[in-house]
Amino acid sequence: MSVEKLQALVIGGGPAGLMAASELARGGMSVVLAESKPTVARKFLMAGKSGLNLTKDEGLEAFCSAFHGSLAGTVAEAVRSFGPSEVRNWAESLGQPVFTGSSGRVFPKTMKASPLLRSWLGSLDGVEIRTRWRWTGFDGRALLFETQDGARGIEADHVVLALGGASWSRLGSDAAWVPWLAERGVEIAPFAPDNAGLNVDWSQHMARHFGAPVKAARLMAGGARIPGEFVISERGLEGSGVYSASRFVRRGHPLTVDLTPDLDMDTLRARLAKPRGKATVTAHLRKTLRLDPVRLALLMEFGRPLPEDLAPLIKAVPLAHTGLRPLDEAISSAGGIAAGALDRYRIRALPSVYAAGEMLDWEAPTGGYLITGCLATGRAAARQVLSSLV
Repeated sequence: MSVEKLQALVIGGGPAGLMAASELARGGMSVVLAESKPTVARKFLMAGKSGLNLTKDEGLEAFCSAFHGSLAGTVAEAVRSFGPSEVRNWAESLGQPVFTGSSGRVFPKTMKASPLLRSWLGSLDGVEIRTRWRWTGFDGRALLFETQDGARGIEADHVVLALGGASWSRLGSDAAWVPWLAERGVEIAPFAPDNAGLNVDWSQHMARHFGAPVKAARLMAGGARIPGEFVISERGLEGSGVYSASRFVRRGHPLTVDLTPDLDMDTLRARLAKPRGKATVTAHLRKTLRLDPVRLALLMEFGRPLPEDLAPLIKAVPLAHTGLRPLDEAISSAGGIAAGALDRYRIRALPSVYAAGEMLDWEAPTGGYLITGCLATGRAAARQVLSSLV
């Protein structure tokens, strides 16, 4: 097997890898990007099917506070240099105007990922993209690949790994790289589902509500009050509010839902104290609290037998569940290369190798934080490579 010599190699064609390759090429390096799938950015394109949420229009420090994990501070540092404003400008520089929705989330006006990706790929001067090149580990200094033309080897002066985490393996993020780095002494925090749905064993009475959104409610876990809608599904609970609660559920915190977040306890009790007459409890709750059928269903599913004093229950209905959906169904994953294994983005055990994106140990909710974090860390890793040349 022949071994090819390269100046710069990026492995992984998602947002972090593409941003790293772009930045290295702008810095004057000759770059090869290797991607295992037939096309690049498959998870990026999948995210765009429901409207590509690039970032969120909010204060920088508030934005940075959304990152967690052992490398949260490193990611936040990268985002301070390439955050919401810079992501907007970057998209528009590629000919893709953006807009801010009512929740502060920022989208391309096309609401799709493919036009932005096409423009991005067209701008990558100095980057050679090789698809169907699957990394299979090391042989000394060489990195080994399976390709359509058989086994190939590459020795590169500088390598940036951007292989993704462990969710959505069908799109390329399968964490196959873990044993190859672990055997080189790289510390890797175990992967776990993040931004994942919840399993719930519903009673038969909930079937009529499958697919219904839960609005005007607030989830609570681990001391956090979590805004965002969620949806009742046949398997359990899905949606942005539930996804944001994933890290608390994963740590064993109880999850509750406040069905009347706009009412304080005194106001709630005053409304419940109004004469009920011959009305049923559910009819009384509909009339006095304006609880819709979905919120009422959650109260009856998880709150029975109903206590005499309903107010505390309504403000914190315990959501009984059997855990998060499987890792491969999660939008993203927690875990990855741990902070102690890195000098910023350079892997200590592999001095010419850097890492970026979701293969690092950080996590963030949906809503633009994930894509922004991947773009920012890809750029930061490439800049650390370039600074080593000075």
